[in-house]
Amino acid sequence: MPARRKTNNRPGARRPAGPPRPFANSGGFRRPPPKEVDPEGEIEVDGTIVQVLAGTMFKVELAINQQIVLAHISGKMRKRFIRLVVGDRVKMEMSPYDTTKARITYRM
Repeated sequence: MPARRKTNNRPGARRPAGPPRPFANSGGFRRPPPKEVDPEGEIEVDGTIVQVLAGTMFKVELAINQQIVLAHISGKMRKRFIRLVVGDRVKMEMSPYDTTKARITYRM
């Protein structure tokens, strides 16, 4: 029977000398590369708040075609406690896939 290597499983114990572990500083996992941001991914539009709804949701009338869309506040505006009322002009980002919803990013 071959001799077993004695291991020491205490916290802080040194591991035996040998070849270096792959990705030793990252815990064995490589971080994925950052996602590329598509500059044409979102449509930026202006609008006016028409109605305030519950849960920081708003009905906003678009400036370009007077269409009413459902919009919510972006995270940064929510973090900074930016208050929005009826009549405020806002900048919004809309997805090209669903133009009935938007995210409010700036109050003018």
